[in-house]
Amino acid sequence: MAKGIGMSKALAVGVGVLTVSSVCGLVMMAVMYKIQIDRFPPVSPPTPTKPPVIPTGLPPTLRLPDNLIPESYKVLIQPYLYAVIPNNYTNQSFAFTGHSTVRVKCMIVSKSIFLHAQDLNVTTVEVRKSDSNEKLSVSGYKIHQNETNFLEIQLKDAMSGNETYYDIFTKFEGELFDVLDGFYVSGLFATSLLQPTNARKVFPCFDEPALKAVFQITIIHRPDTVALSNGIGAGSKLTEIDGEEWIVTTFEETPIMSTYSLAFTVSDFKSKTRHSGTIIHIHARGDAIYAGHADYALEVTEKVLIRYQDIFGLKYPLTKIDQIALPDISVEAMENWGFISYQESGLLYDKSTASTFDQERVATLIAHELAHQWFGNLVTMRWWNDLWLNEGFATYMSYIGVQADGWDLRDLIVLRETQTAFQVDSLNSSHPLRLQENDIQTFSEITELFDDITYSKGAAVLRMLATFMTEDAFMRGIKMYLAKFEYKNTVYKDLLKCLQEETKEDLEGFMSTWIEQVGYPVITIITQTGETSQEHFLLKQTQVTYYLTWPHFQLQDKDEWLLANVNCAGFFRVNYDEENWNKLRMQLERYHHVIPIINRGQLIDDAFNIARAHRLNVTIALSLTKYLVNDTEYIPWESALKNLDHLILMFDRSEVYGPITKYLRNLITRLYDHFEEYTINGTVPEKHTDQYNQVNAISVACSNGLTKCITMAKSLFEDYKNGTNDIHPNLRKAIYCSAIASGDEYDWEFAWMEYQRATVAAEKDKLRYALSCTKEIWLLNRYLQYTIDSSKIRKMDMFSTINYIAKNVAGQPLAWDFVREHWSYITQEYGAGVVSLGSLLDAVTKRFSTEVEREEVLFHSSTRALEQVIERTEANIKWVKENKQIVKDWFTGEL
Repeated sequence: MAKGIGMSKALAVGVGVLTVSSVCGLVMMAVMYKIQIDRFPPVSPPTPTKPPVIPTGLPPTLRLPDNLIPESYKVLIQPYLYAVIPNNYTNQSFAFTGHSTVRVKCMIVSKSIFLHAQDLNVTTVEVRKSDSNEKLSVSGYKIHQNETNFLEIQLKDAMSGNETYYDIFTKFEGELFDVLDGFYVSGLFATSLLQPTNARKVFPCFDEPALKAVFQITIIHRPDTVALSNGIGAGSKLTEIDGEEWIVTTFEETPIMSTYSLAFTVSDFKSKTRHSGTIIHIHARGDAIYAGHADYALEVTEKVLIRYQDIFGLKYPLTKIDQIALPDISVEAMENWGFISYQESGLLYDKSTASTFDQERVATLIAHELAHQWFGNLVTMRWWNDLWLNEGFATYMSYIGVQADGWDLRDLIVLRETQTAFQVDSLNSSHPLRLQENDIQTFSEITELFDDITYSKGAAVLRMLATFMTEDAFMRGIKMYLAKFEYKNTVYKDLLKCLQEETKEDLEGFMSTWIEQVGYPVITIITQTGETSQEHFLLKQTQVTYYLTWPHFQLQDKDEWLLANVNCAGFFRVNYDEENWNKLRMQLERYHHVIPIINRGQLIDDAFNIARAHRLNVTIALSLTKYLVNDTEYIPWESALKNLDHLILMFDRSEVYGPITKYLRNLITRLYDHFEEYTINGTVPEKHTDQYNQVNAISVACSNGLTKCITMAKSLFEDYKNGTNDIHPNLRKAIYCSAIASGDEYDWEFAWMEYQRATVAAEKDKLRYALSCTKEIWLLNRYLQYTIDSSKIRKMDMFSTINYIAKNVAGQPLAWDFVREHWSYITQEYGAGVVSLGSLLDAVTKRFSTEVEREEVLFHSSTRALEQVIERTEANIKWVKENKQIVKDWFTGEL
């Protein structure tokens, strides 16, 4: 056994007592701990925090990062430009300087600032905390000379996030170019055109439509000039700078708006004013103001403004609206908020020399730009991919707005918008009304959206939607849309949600394909069986489903005919079986009044275009034109002439042209006779569309060799040369053209002299068009050379003049060669105007229908405009090969 340890009894008892006491103490401590824990729960120690990750490097896309949100700008600009040349001419300088402070809200911790700046020399950059004026150290800044146009500012000290405010101050200088965008000079005035992305050419800014802010503009300008901007001039004062006198004009703060809506002008223009709740000013050259050429614009502006305020349910939010007629601007008009810019012929109206068409154009343009004050300025698309929310609405609403001045043009929307959009949207190279945001990044991608799809299809689809819902419900939804999103940015589904409140129909289901997909359908109806089908109306077929439902029907009588899409409310074409087409043709020939005027035009347009898409025999389309000998309405005639003009473009260089000319001469004679008494007496019919058709009668009759028409035109032109111009302004364009086409070089020289002498833009435009009608090759070549001399043809008129010449069969190859020869110059001088470049390519290639011409057009980098030219040329090649003999035989058989 092992050896043991002994303990006394007393010690053992003591140890036991101690042990029991210890256990009791531990129990008591545990109880007390539990009580304390329940009363005061433990707090976990703080976990170690990582320092915030501060973004570095360039943004991943061409879009600005979202770390900074602009709230206000204070911009000062000083253009060194005299409106009147002083004795000391050396002081004239085509430059400007300035400085800007933009207050931003910083959302996340950042050491990087990105704004936009282009073609500027930024000389100073400072960043300060707004509340304390504490200056942050700038480690460096640079402008990225690429498509981003980023002005990158790097800081040594980080900006704190949490919506802290900072002020970014920049000094800058730039040149006043004559390129008709940004801040540019023309003659002795300087003006701005900032849409879509040209504000960055004037001052560093956040140049994206969703980054709205308020602007306070100050302009320092020479004495004897007037500065204008979006706001009211809050005060002007004379000051001395470097020994010279200057005027400092400060303007009231604007509403919150996008950078592209900003505008300013320095000139010696005069103005005329009307007070009507809103103060309305028209600014123009002094001689135009004194001659009363601004009076009509004042009247129309007041009437349309009142009408819009009524139907939109929102008052125009500014206290004034300035409108200015510019001798040089590359667009027809620009909707700058509170300060709209126009071409002179789009705003000024001279009763003695202008046609009713000129007057209508003034009213329509004003209505379009005033609609933008709500659609675009007050409520703005979030990004350029939804541009149709601006332009489609302004186009559609302009037809409603002009009614305030008595213009009933709503039926013409089918001719001008629907049929125009149909042409472009039947190409695979078209684009949807709304693209994805990521697909629209670069300047050229943005500017390519300013096209017939955005404007005309946008308007046509809105017209269809209003018919689908009823116009009253549509306008109630529009009021809700404007009220809900004023001063904000939207996407198209915001619009549909507001409209959905006013109807039980599934608007998103109905509209999504029309908005998000390219093209439109053709509905084919077989009347014997009631069978219907639909296909995407594209040259290269793809399967697309549109939200259309058709009832089953059966014609009860063998003599009955069917007409679908009454008044062309839907944005689609309709094809029928051949038997129904023939019944419709016979009805037109027997008594055409049974079929609505719009449908008489649309039947012809559908038939010709369905034939071009190889879905219908072209002779059916041609046969529909025969009834026109008994119709004097403008819409069917204009639809027919546009489509017959395509045949002329395809065949006016071939033996088919002779029979076409004889047929057109026979077809037009009765219409010419219908208006002849008016024409000879120098008067026009009362009905506006009849006035258009009178011009059609003269143009077609004279150009197709109707002897009495040519004799009339030459006689009136001779009187004009002898000092008596009794030609009604409506008819001048057609008669000038006919006389010059059949005249000699002396007629051309006289018209050129008259063009140079004319002071009214609308009259100059008529003469400029007529000069392109000569058949003399050497005169056309010389005229083309004039287009690159701005002392002869204004820069803004270059493209349209070339387009006019290209329309002339004698001038088309000359214009094409000229464009190719001068392409480098054109793109250098007009590179910013991609929209115009596209229209130029379109115009000079419209006749292309051979393989050789297709090869010639493949000389540029890929753009949507070029893709459309190539696709159209390929379609023309195929169609001409298949139909040349058929067309020739039909026209020959009708003689």
